[in-house]
Amino acid sequence: MTWLRAFEAAARHNSFAAAAEELNLTSAAVSQQIRNLEQHLGAQLFRRLPRGVNLTDQGQAYAQTISKSFEDILLATNGLFDNERNSIVRVRASISCAALVLAPRLVDFKLKHPNVQLEVTTSVWADHFDEDKLDVDIRFGLGNWQEGQILHLGHETAVPVCHQKYAEHLSHSIASRDLSNAKLIRILGSETDWSKLSAMHGLNLPPMVDWMRVDSSLIALQTAAAGEGFTMVLENFAQQYLDLGLLVAPTPYRLPKRRSHYLVINGPSSKREEVRAFCTWVQALYQSLP
Repeated sequence: MTWLRAFEAAARHNSFAAAAEELNLTSAAVSQQIRNLEQHLGAQLFRRLPRGVNLTDQGQAYAQTISKSFEDILLATNGLFDNERNSIVRVRASISCAALVLAPRLVDFKLKHPNVQLEVTTSVWADHFDEDKLDVDIRFGLGNWQEGQILHLGHETAVPVCHQKYAEHLSHSIASRDLSNAKLIRILGSETDWSKLSAMHGLNLPPMVDWMRVDSSLIALQTAAAGEGFTMVLENFAQQYLDLGLLVAPTPYRLPKRRSHYLVINGPSSKREEVRAFCTWVQALYQSLP
């Protein structure tokens, strides 16, 4: 590494003297380190001229690789350990919430808080902190977890959605019988939603047969957007698909959910300014959702 540092600095400055000044060495020491490197590689990296030095063709090619390697080392070091420059907030959310609600809007948070480094991970189900380094969990449930500071993000509703062509295939006027005959994409953990929707709106739907079962709203939405099947997801999750015309909500029916999203702040993290800033931003985000 000592030889490589001397070579990289000399190649960048095209001068042993300038490299020596940067590295706080003598020109003779830099020259000797580069000579050692050349002997080790069995190749000449610099042409020694009466006034200064020039890289050989091999030296030029090698310098580009070595310079990039030092850049990568610096970026990795700063990214992982430079907490003074970037205050890291480690956030976990369900894959659907992260992809459909957070990700399209994270640029807004970064514009408002450029010095806060977000580290976002996802899960399918999460009901407790399983690592100490996690600062914030965005969880879906009843808010009855016995840990951290819990902030409710608001009540939510679910909506039946499908592809426009699939809706036309069922009927020009979606009725309860059409729903009962639909290819149902059911999300695990939401098995009772259709019966609750039926009871609330007096649809008298018979027990519906699953066409497919998936473990996340994101997979259900992607499957329905391919053209087949009906699913019921949180309206916040479906909104992007509805706005883009990838899916339609062909019925007026909505189902208020008992469960909803909460911010769960992990212990001492609640005292950190950057964590509070992120939580305030998430709360404002959920208040602004349709």
